[in-house]
Amino acid sequence: MKRPVLAALAALSLAACATTPTVYQPAAGPNAIGYSDYRIEPGRYRITFQGGASAPPEQVMDFAIMRAADLALADGYDWFRISDRFLRTTGGSNGPRLSLGVGGASFGRHSAVGVGVGSGFDLGGGGYGGGAAAATIEVFMGRGPRPPGVDVYDAHAVRRTLGRPA
Repeated sequence: MKRPVLAALAALSLAACATTPTVYQPAAGPNAIGYSDYRIEPGRYRITFQGGASAPPEQVMDFAIMRAADLALADGYDWFRISDRFLRTTGGSNGPRLSLGVGGASFGRHSAVGVGVGSGFDLGGGGYGGGAAAATIEVFMGRGPRPPGVDVYDAHAVRRTLGRPA
């Protein structure tokens, strides 16, 4: 009776460590990994990309920008300007952490179960804390030559650089 319980606890502890990878895809629901967009008016969108627990914020922002390029190209635009951007992280922290572990072993007719508790601090100073990152950008799009500006992107160049050609 003890072995099935120990096996189940071990499986649950391993499953808790698994993370869903962050891939460029439409979000399947409100808090799912992937992109969602809202058309504000013709040529103007609000785009959000929700990353997984281990996705760095830079990757999440790149995927939001890539979605803006896809929308611009699909609507016949050549460039887009990011008029507003917001990046948030949730769940991760560089502060103290507490963990709990359960394990078991069998030695012939004897078996043992162990429980461990641990704590830790990130001594690296800075860096990404491992929470889920979400990037939201608002973009407006245009045709013809790209105007000057730091937040103006060529949609074709973005797709060549950040992802497969559209």
